[in-house]
Amino acid sequence: MSLSDYITTIVQQSLNEDIGSGDITADLIPDDNMAQAFVISRDNAVVCGKDWVNETFRQVDQELCINWHCKDGDYIKKDSLLFTISGSSKKILTGERTALNFLQFLSGIATKCDQYVKLIKHTECKLLDTRKTIPGLRLAQKFAVICGGGNNHRMGLYDSILIKENHISA
Repeated sequence: MSLSDYITTIVQQSLNEDIGSGDITADLIPDDNMAQAFVISRDNAVVCGKDWVNETFRQVDQELCINWHCKDGDYIKKDSLLFTISGSSKKILTGERTALNFLQFLSGIATKCDQYVKLIKHTECKLLDTRKTIPGLRLAQKFAVICGGGNNHRMGLYDSILIKENHISA
């Protein structure tokens, strides 16, 4: 599965989980109510999750207009404008939590990874990730590691041998 197909699928699953049979609170807002929203960082961070945000809002309403001021892997300072979104108030509110969950979660991983990479930059070591990921989010989390300057070790049990003490005991 390509990263693009994966993002489409995981976003669809996330929206289905959050919206269910409909957004009953956003349904209180008139259909013709339009808005512009500004997403601003609350901390210094490494940005990750732009494609997940874009796909979330695309699936909610293809008419929403997103204007990014950064890209994945960028280090941004607290109070930086990440993106603006304009269009239907109802649709922005319906997609905002799912979009921001992806952005915050993946940027958190990228930011923490960046901190560790900086701690070892004076050495010849490379920071590698593991398979200890949340089920269904492995590709997303491994992408965040790359954005933070780390390296992917292996995707699963199928692509590299790693002999641990449990294997030796067995």
